[in-house]
Amino acid sequence: MLRVAVPNKGALSEAASAMLAEAGYRQRRDPRELVLVDPENEIEFFFLRPRDIAVYVGSGTLDVGITGRDLFLDAQVNAEELLQLGFGASTFRFAGPVGDFSSVEQLEGRRLATSYEGLLNDYLAGRGITASVVRLDGAVESSVRLGVADAIADVVETGNTLRAAGMEIFGEPILQSEAVLIGRAGADAPAGLDVLLRRLQGVLVARQYVMMDYDIRTDLVDRAAALTPGLESPTISPLRDSEWVAVRAMVKRNRTNRIMDELYDLGARAILVSTIHACRI
Repeated sequence: MLRVAVPNKGALSEAASAMLAEAGYRQRRDPRELVLVDPENEIEFFFLRPRDIAVYVGSGTLDVGITGRDLFLDAQVNAEELLQLGFGASTFRFAGPVGDFSSVEQLEGRRLATSYEGLLNDYLAGRGITASVVRLDGAVESSVRLGVADAIADVVETGNTLRAAGMEIFGEPILQSEAVLIGRAGADAPAGLDVLLRRLQGVLVARQYVMMDYDIRTDLVDRAAALTPGLESPTISPLRDSEWVAVRAMVKRNRTNRIMDELYDLGARAILVSTIHACRI
């Protein structure tokens, strides 16, 4: 039975559980449940602190896990990224008092507060910067005002909290993070992992694409197919009127309305869009 670690609380947990449910797996109804067995799919879910998931997977205690890329890299364990999951996006960046820093090189010899010590040390070492890293569990943005650090390295979403603390972002992003599926590096793929990967990839595709159907005159099919090439090629079916055909193709969800407008201008009619709930590509 495949053993999977899932975040036990917060936005990451909710998004992971929603994705697994879309992939056809049972999910817990009571947030106090720490273990959930899905015998039909031969899988067992363990709900853990997101920061601990990489440790369990890296040690081989659990087969795979869903966590943030930043937490995974910070844990510095024997694990590897298997699949990007498309949610939980965030940016890990430097920030300091307004006007004090303009480049990463100015961090040489300074004190840096962070909750991601391993990740930050790797970044600094890779750029030959020597700095003192102060490990904090939370409220990193307060460390400069309290005299503990000269600058910080933290996850930044809107930047509002930093501005309220009189700080500004500087330098390039340290890391672009999102939720990822990780597995133990160098280990044989456990039974059931291939199915889990296919199902999650199916959810990702279903979220990114819609199915578009429309009718078009036969002499315009080539031009219409150029607008809706699909993943392999569009499906074209004859209609009772031999001068018209029906076309079906997957199109990017974020381009749906523009493609519909272009098809209508071309001469397509009865243009319909359907949501894709699941797929295998």
